[in-house]
Amino acid sequence: MGSVISFFCGVFLLYWPYAWCWYRKESPDSYGLRWEFRRDSLLGTLAVTAAVLLLLTVVAVNWPWEKLPRHRALRSVLELAASGLAAAVIEETFFRGWMQPLLCRRFSPFAAIVMTNLVFAPIHLIVAPYWISLCTFFPGLIMGWLKYRYKNLFPPALFHFLGNIWAIWFFPMPVKF
Repeated sequence: MGSVISFFCGVFLLYWPYAWCWYRKESPDSYGLRWEFRRDSLLGTLAVTAAVLLLLTVVAVNWPWEKLPRHRALRSVLELAASGLAAAVIEETFFRGWMQPLLCRRFSPFAAIVMTNLVFAPIHLIVAPYWISLCTFFPGLIMGWLKYRYKNLFPPALFHFLGNIWAIWFFPMPVKF
């Protein structure tokens, strides 16, 4: 039952922004609902990702209650990677592709990024009900900045996906709420 609910939530988050644009007769491009592969955004995103993940890896290997990195079977890694890719595309489409630009119409870009992540971070408690899941607020700020900086969804989705790959081995899993 949980996977059915997850599927329909994913479908909603992925397609709602486009349905919104269609209903309002607005171009998805007016929200920045575009995917562009550009060399400058790729290099910038990879540099930011490397810096952030290096810092987080130092924290993770010194984590007090769990020995990290964790060891996983190849099948588990592949399943988690596929799930991480789907989550990155779906969540970036909704949060950075629709919600953040919608909020930018009324607030400053910084305020819109913060408000978007005040919704983005708690959503992660549904899948990973650990207090530490709320820390997704901070990488969400970087994803919001990447969307604002490069004006398309490829950079934040790439950062998000690489962060999800990193989490397969290094995300600490404390006791549930």
